[in-house]
Amino acid sequence: MRSLSVVIPAYNEAGNIEEVIASIPVSELADLGWSTKIVVVDNNSSDGTGELARSCGAQVVFQPEQGYGNAYKAGFAAADGEVIASGDADRTYPFDYLPELLAKLESSGADFLTTDRLHSGNRGAMKQSHFWANHILSFFSRLIFRHDIRDSQSGMWVFHRRVWAGVDVRSPGMAFSQEIKNAVVLAGYKVAETTIEYRVRGGDVKLNSVRDGVRNLAQQFGHRIRHDGPASGDSQQDQEVPVRTQAKSVPLPAMRSVNVSSANVATVNVATAEGATPGCQPSSGRAA
Repeated sequence: MRSLSVVIPAYNEAGNIEEVIASIPVSELADLGWSTKIVVVDNNSSDGTGELARSCGAQVVFQPEQGYGNAYKAGFAAADGEVIASGDADRTYPFDYLPELLAKLESSGADFLTTDRLHSGNRGAMKQSHFWANHILSFFSRLIFRHDIRDSQSGMWVFHRRVWAGVDVRSPGMAFSQEIKNAVVLAGYKVAETTIEYRVRGGDVKLNSVRDGVRNLAQQFGHRIRHDGPASGDSQQDQEVPVRTQAKSVPLPAMRSVNVSSANVATVNVATAEGATPGCQPSSGRAA
């Protein structure tokens, strides 16, 4: 049986986390030959998000340093599946479609499968300011990094765990989402993209279109300069790992590989989620 780790960063998502965990089709995935571990990263929540996730059978990793990227680095350090899937804890991403996404990863022969939310069917699920900001950031990402990814900001990815050891991703915050895609491209991995349904968020929107958009745009330019410039020594993650290189004949040369240290990350529960607990039962069907 193959192994899958589903990593979900969560900050004050007590109103959503139980439903998100319940939407992961653990039994269906088992029938397809996948054992599933659900890893929820409690990013120093104050509303009991971690306790609720634990009660639903998830492994809970506590990451005191707030930030989207910090949470993911902690989650990936705890993920031991052959394949890693990601998504937010706010009910926007369709975890119930994981079987289809895993099949797409396999059929495409990709190392990294990302998802595209920026199509007309999802216009009602996203604020207009966020919709257009995502389009603008994705345009610049395609321009700067020379790829065809339509949605550089999407937070749902499915990829082989070995990919994480071969990329240099440093962002502590929201820019992590775009940086991991751009880093995968720069490292020469095969990337595929597929459209998904994006759903209305449960609770308050935490993004600020202007502030986060400006930060993400600045990060893109910084990432490109960092990659094209002289060697910068050890990464900010302070890893002692070999450099991963590829022949210069590839269109985009590889970056140094980094892994994620588990320093300053406390694992508060190590139970593998084999199915939802009675309080976190999956819904009877998928959202329309």
